[in-house]
Amino acid sequence: MTFANKVIEWRHHIHKHPELSTKEFKTAEFVADKLEEFGLEVHRGIGGTGVVGILNNGTSERSIGLRADMDALQIHEQNSFSHVSKNDGVMHACGHDGHTAMLLGAAHMLAESKSFDGTIYFIFQPDEERGTGAKAMIADGLFTRWNMDAVYGMHNIPGVAKGKFVTRPDALMASESSFKIVIKATGGHAALPHMGTDPIVVGAQVVTALQTIVSRNLSAIDETAVISVTNFETNGTVNVIPSIVTITGDTRSFTDSALHKIEKAIERIVAGQCMSAGVDYEYYFDNSYLSTINTPEQTIHAVKAAETVVGAENVNGNCERYTISEDFSFMLREVDGCYILIGNGEGECGGTALHNPLYDFNDDILSIGMDYWVTLVNDQLN
Repeated sequence: MTFANKVIEWRHHIHKHPELSTKEFKTAEFVADKLEEFGLEVHRGIGGTGVVGILNNGTSERSIGLRADMDALQIHEQNSFSHVSKNDGVMHACGHDGHTAMLLGAAHMLAESKSFDGTIYFIFQPDEERGTGAKAMIADGLFTRWNMDAVYGMHNIPGVAKGKFVTRPDALMASESSFKIVIKATGGHAALPHMGTDPIVVGAQVVTALQTIVSRNLSAIDETAVISVTNFETNGTVNVIPSIVTITGDTRSFTDSALHKIEKAIERIVAGQCMSAGVDYEYYFDNSYLSTINTPEQTIHAVKAAETVVGAENVNGNCERYTISEDFSFMLREVDGCYILIGNGEGECGGTALHNPLYDFNDDILSIGMDYWVTLVNDQLN
């Protein structure tokens, strides 16, 4: 069996046995066992189920961190191939099985070749999907127990040609925050609205007014953002004006300043509408992911490595920003680095969207991803 086929076998094994966030016990064990087989120093249980493998060579004090995510999603897989998920209702619908296999393959290649001078930290992170895994590993000393000059991450992206790389300096992906608004009124009989207060009318005015935040409170040039109301619930019925309306939604933005403006503006609108109608409210705002901000120097290094592997014509180092989010953003707030996206393919050959029950990671890009990691290390630690 060729090494490339062995890595495909690893990927299929992980895909068959997906585990939800914070429960990646067998996946972490599989990763740690492989790293030990390769001769790496292995640290288990970092930030829960996280694994860090350390590979030293030469005398240089330079270092680099490479990160892959391990968790799966609560989705029932609808594929029929031989490596379909064996855990009912759980599947690798985001390609973390491929990310893990690629980084394991790169660890093996670098352990065999010893073609670098310095220290490599292979970071296998749990719980990316809920946005707490990176923070947990950081809190557990990821960057204080071990010194990393820079940290790099990679994710597949369907709809981009197989093996093509895209990234950009500064903000590549958006922050993600959720909000919850609870409007409290007296409610009453549907035939006698004047005898109570109606939270539905207030809620409707809030939903409409929230759309003015992006158009009237944020710069159209520098503060691109999205605010989406995703649910509107009441405790009323056909002939009962409700006493409670609950509004929930999601916001995306690319700068911390826009994020803070949105948080304050939502409450300002809710408070104003509720005061006008004489009703009370509760407001909750939770930031799950920060915007993913690449540092310029490390982006140059990532682009150079990608160009070496696939040619400059297949690398876009100044792509458009994505409104999706990634908790690698928290690592980039601690250490300089770059997050890069690798094309999973187009159409039927890898183009199925992430988080879709018919998605699968494209095995054809495993070798490309491994070569990228090895090239990046050799460029930075030589």
